Amino acid sequence: MKNNKIAFVGGGNMARSLIGGLIADGYQARNIWVSDPHAAQRDALQQAFLIHTTGENQEAIAHADVVIFAVKPQILKIAAEDVAPALQKKKPLIISIAAGIREPTLNAWLGGHHAIVRAMPNTPAMVGSGATALYANPQVTKLQHNLAESIMRAVGLAVWVDDEAQMDIVTALSGSGPAYFFLVMEALEKAAVDLGLPAETAHLLTLQTAYGAAKIALESSESTAALRMRVTSPGGTTEQAIKVLQEGNTEELFCAALLAAHRRSTELAELLVAPGILDPSLRSPATLAHPCVAGDQ
Repeated sequence: MKNNKIAFVGGGNMARSLIGGLIADGYQARNIWVSDPHAAQRDALQQAFLIHTTGENQEAIAHADVVIFAVKPQILKIAAEDVAPALQKKKPLIISIAAGIREPTLNAWLGGHHAIVRAMPNTPAMVGSGATALYANPQVTKLQHNLAESIMRAVGLAVWVDDEAQMDIVTALSGSGPAYFFLVMEALEKAAVDLGLPAETAHLLTLQTAYGAAKIALESSESTAALRMRVTSPGGTTEQAIKVLQEGNTEELFCAALLAAHRRSTELAELLVAPGILDPSLRSPATLAHPCVAGDQ
């Protein structure tokens, strides 16, 4: 599987992260191509990883068993239509990491009948700790399914969803999620400083506490609720803090935040869609009830 030739269309940060992860995972640099219009970007990638680089998309995909579209959603249509004739002849596995572009739309831009996997990685992939959700269309074979998962696991966790509409939930959860945790860390750090702790001490303790909590949760078979209860002693300091957070409807606030991100994800996808392609079942569920938000109960 690691002998497959991989071509990246686009050489930005996420492509760089994936390339670094793939090489660290045992993929050969000689089997990786990147096309990017910026010479400085190509030079940096070639010097860092000793891979093949080119300014021509067609040259990169001519060698590929897998083509990864790693461009911004706004320019994916141009990139896809540019290489569509070549891909129709070659029929490699297509992986798209462009947020919001749904499989039927990309397939239409490419001329149809392609094996396509949508991937939604998040920014921690850039440090090898990503969380990626994957969706495969019916044309993806079992071998290609395993290959796509292997590629994305090179930069962290990879999970599959069976319904493409769930990718908008993934966007709201793990795609936007790092920012939520940064906000929580920012608030904790500021509160500690306001209470009198030196800024550097507050910063380091906040980051290490967040890391430690996540590490415990990842390595434990218990639910996050059970882990929270385990460190919340009756009558103790943690219990008092949790009580304040719960009285402030923290759970409902996070649910409302995810709902807002989810709605925006579906709105953006509809703005980028190819006319007449989007399945009505994938449209924004803004009119549906969401019982986790108090106002919808």
